[in-house]
Amino acid sequence: MDTLDRPLRYFLRIAQLESLSRAADELDQSQSGISKQLTGLEQALGKPLFVRTGRGVRLTDAGRLLRDAIEPAYRRIDLAVDTVRQQYGVSQGTVRLATVHTLSYYFMADVAATFMSSHPSVNLSLLGRSSPEVVSLVETGKADMGFVYDVAVDCGDLVSHVLFDDQMCLISTRPDPAPDGDLTAQPLRLVGFPSHYALRRMVHSSGLEPEFVAEAETIDAMLRLVSSGVGDCILPARIPDRLLAEYELHKHPVTAPALQRRVVAILRADRQPQSLTTELLSCAMRAADTLEDAMVE
Repeated sequence: MDTLDRPLRYFLRIAQLESLSRAADELDQSQSGISKQLTGLEQALGKPLFVRTGRGVRLTDAGRLLRDAIEPAYRRIDLAVDTVRQQYGVSQGTVRLATVHTLSYYFMADVAATFMSSHPSVNLSLLGRSSPEVVSLVETGKADMGFVYDVAVDCGDLVSHVLFDDQMCLISTRPDPAPDGDLTAQPLRLVGFPSHYALRRMVHSSGLEPEFVAEAETIDAMLRLVSSGVGDCILPARIPDRLLAEYELHKHPVTAPALQRRVVAILRADRQPQSLTTELLSCAMRAADTLEDAMVE
């Protein structure tokens, strides 16, 4: 074998997760590819490292010996690499940012523009997903950071940084708003996100009992449905007026019930973020401050 680094890394992740399939998913590799790497490592060592169980895999004596010997070494290597990145910075590379769909309409452009203006050689990869999917991408290491509604974050493996609070509004073809912004006093026919989206769960948890007449996974699809007259929708009040004007829609404030969600940035708690990720977070915090100041004015 030319190098044992990759199969040893794979071996450690399998040992930590006690599952070959979960390790393959987290490492973004096929299960057959992970299995091939493990088989090659076992052949090089001349000993089996795992035995299969009903729920996954378990280390053999040889596997435990190998894990205990190399795990501290790889931890020190990773710490050294992170320290160099933090101290001297990285001017090239890729930062993977997962974000809920709604933020791409009023927040992400400022964040991306600020970050890319000072890091022109960096590839900023944006992944638009639902809240649960953003959390999963960060948990598994497939995204370096995520922007998500805080209600979706219930995992101790993540650390959150508050960005801003999002107030919701009602969007309709009607120019006249609901009386006093009270949605509890009228029947609601809504176009909404699918049930696993945070904003859809917010509506259900608020005490409202609307009839959901259609579902859409993108803002544009939702607005097209509302403009056709099938129902209204509830979205963040920061959705740009110029976008609604394209669909001849109107934005109405909501006073009852209180429909507000906090947007947070999430990162893995067990990993030191690379310097580019830290700088991207700083850009997001500054953009969030600007956004809040604009709402106050």
